[in-house]
Amino acid sequence: MINLYTWATPNGRKISIMLEELGLDYAVSPVDLGKQEQFSAHFSAISPNHKIPAIIDTEPGQDPVVIFESGAILTYLTEKYGQFLAPHGQARYTAFEWLHWQTSGLGPMLGQLGFFAVRSQEKAPLAIARFTEEADRLLTVMDKQLQTNTYLAGNEYSIADIASYAWTLAATTYLKEVLKDSLATKPALQRWLNVVGERPAVQRGMQIPRLD
Repeated sequence: MINLYTWATPNGRKISIMLEELGLDYAVSPVDLGKQEQFSAHFSAISPNHKIPAIIDTEPGQDPVVIFESGAILTYLTEKYGQFLAPHGQARYTAFEWLHWQTSGLGPMLGQLGFFAVRSQEKAPLAIARFTEEADRLLTVMDKQLQTNTYLAGNEYSIADIASYAWTLAATTYLKEVLKDSLATKPALQRWLNVVGERPAVQRGMQIPRLD
């Protein structure tokens, strides 16, 4: 049984989408970021960086596998279950390229933009301009890749798409007013969002954790 420690953020939803795509039974342990539960002693022992998501994978007769960081969790799950990643060759490493592109670029930059442009009460024009420009650059890179590929790593749906979906959707919702001019020029990205968003497992994963 896998226990997923998560909250209602794009990073957390990467893993719930993956688990839903794999069709696994799993438990959900919400970590309320608003109450700073990520700093609890219990969660700190699981995720020393105090960030969600994290998982504990327990199997009878084996030591539990404990993993934090979304990219590491996606890699573990795709290798364990043999889905959403090519077994060898260029396609495999192209998926890894776009996975790491998301975790090192798209996610952090959109996160910073969200803080400075939306969440912060004190607006910093230079920071907003800097992260808006970088977000547009990254979305342009993504759109260019999707102009000639159905999915980020080629013609097969992979962990690269799972990693990128929730953050890209946030660019069109939470960050819509900031990025509307950028998004208006990226039809391939919009097409990809629609295709991925129509997957039932993605729709289910986007509802985890249930907060109602």
